[in-house]
Amino acid sequence: MHRRLFLFEIAAILQKNIVIAIYIFTNCRISDIIYRNKCLKGKLITKEGAKTMELKITKTTNPKQKPDQTKLGFGNYYTDHMFVMNYDDGEGWHDARIVPYAPFELDPSSMVLHYAQECFEGLKAYRTVDGKIQLFRPDKNMARMNASCERLCIPKFDGDFVIKAIKELVKVDQDWIPTEKDTSLYIRPFVFAVDHHVGVHPAKHLIFCVILSPVGAYYAKGLAPVKIYVEQKYVRAVIGGTGYTKAGANYAISLKGQEEAAEQGYEQTLWLDGVERKYVEEVGAMNVMFVLGDEVVTPELRGSILGGITRMSIVELLKAKGYKVSERLLSIDEIVDAFKKGELKEAFGTGTAAVISPIGELKYGDLVMPINDGKIGPISQMLYDTLTGIQWGRIPDEFGWTQVVE
Repeated sequence: MHRRLFLFEIAAILQKNIVIAIYIFTNCRISDIIYRNKCLKGKLITKEGAKTMELKITKTTNPKQKPDQTKLGFGNYYTDHMFVMNYDDGEGWHDARIVPYAPFELDPSSMVLHYAQECFEGLKAYRTVDGKIQLFRPDKNMARMNASCERLCIPKFDGDFVIKAIKELVKVDQDWIPTEKDTSLYIRPFVFAVDHHVGVHPAKHLIFCVILSPVGAYYAKGLAPVKIYVEQKYVRAVIGGTGYTKAGANYAISLKGQEEAAEQGYEQTLWLDGVERKYVEEVGAMNVMFVLGDEVVTPELRGSILGGITRMSIVELLKAKGYKVSERLLSIDEIVDAFKKGELKEAFGTGTAAVISPIGELKYGDLVMPINDGKIGPISQMLYDTLTGIQWGRIPDEFGWTQVVE
């Protein structure tokens, strides 16, 4: 049976301004309301069932000095405003607002400080060559964040509403979007438990926040290949755990391996699976891919690996270009064997922050494996050029991945 769709437009007079409210009813159920008005620019209302939420905007009266765009680094500076909303048991998500950037005041017993019930996301806003502002697949980030929330017993949120709120926040702070080549505005949504209780149970009170940071390259070396140490003692995640989520604890767990790699003179760690210690999973905090002969291989998602948006896009892009791409189990022994046969052509990490991070050398036990003479390979370079070209609007987006902030 076809679902019935009724569209009503209601016009009213408010302070001599016309307010248009569009109500979309599907099977007589309100699914979404978008509310806009010139005198209340940027306000949004969503409705789920009988509950409405309005986005309020309070602008700072004390704007910060903007940093030198040629010396941004990554995660060092933050804009003038942030998005915040609260969750309380029985009330749901509420009080959505854009407010001046400021610290949170937390009670020492706040549950996040004791039991790490929190998760986060990461995406970017790009200033295109023609001056537009656009996001890259934000719907995928919201879906992944809700998957993280579900695993961590955090109440889900309306992803469409948060995307609209992010766009409003980006518009408010659009002067912070850097214009230097390969710079962008990093967007960090995160949610955390604030119950005043030392006891292990799902939180009943949480805060959802989005902050913005103008950034340059994630690695100081840019696209210069990095040296990677294969970790054999510690593990990052196991199937059935939280490896597929963006839980902060996953990253804290990885620090020991990173520290050990640094002691060996390597920039990052290649993680093996947590059970058999033989299958490749991630590199540092990124997904990883290898070019073995004529095949591009990335570890399959089995529950212990984060499903990266960049990873997903690369797989789709490679398939569209006719490459042989495999998502499968990949053992470290297979990589060693490929190296000895001269078939280990390229290796690279993928992620939002760095996009592509070429691997120039792997160390596994006493075996040191140089890759492509320590240089970025042709496939890695093509992927970087194509993805960043789409993100910054330098080439057409044939996949429909970008969303313009209007």
